[in-house]
Amino acid sequence: MIRNSIDVSTRVSSNLSTLIASRLNRTEPGEVITLVDIRDFVTGVLTEAFTETEQLHHFDVNESLLDELNALIGEFGETALAVDFVQEAASEPLSRVIDAVINAQQQDHQATLGVVREAMMSGLTAHLVGEGVLDEDEDDDLLAEIDALIDRHGSNALAEDFIRYE
Repeated sequence: MIRNSIDVSTRVSSNLSTLIASRLNRTEPGEVITLVDIRDFVTGVLTEAFTETEQLHHFDVNESLLDELNALIGEFGETALAVDFVQEAASEPLSRVIDAVINAQQQDHQATLGVVREAMMSGLTAHLVGEGVLDEDEDDDLLAEIDALIDRHGSNALAEDFIRYE
């Protein structure tokens, strides 16, 4: 299988990226997981009634993970490696949080993912919502996102390496 030459992870929602990373963390060494494997995993978790209802009625304005997976499979093929679709960068809202921490840090200390998480737990995200840097709905998933980055890269990873603005 050939890896994609472009950064396709930017085309994936953070929720799907986290799900793919979670599934990849449970693979055996040398096991190759494709987008079809991820779709099979997702459909295996959903009940048949839910899957049928979701296909008939899309009450949610947001794309479902299954719809997103099907679109990615349609665009990149069934044999596309799932690992290529895992985001290794922060979302734009988390990037703004990281940027705020970096700007508040003293020059002799570099901001790590652990430091960013501590700042978030100490009320930084609420402060940034109050200042208008973050929208109220943007801060909902940030803690889960920073935890996922810490799980993959460790709390001592430099936070600035994960900044991404779209």
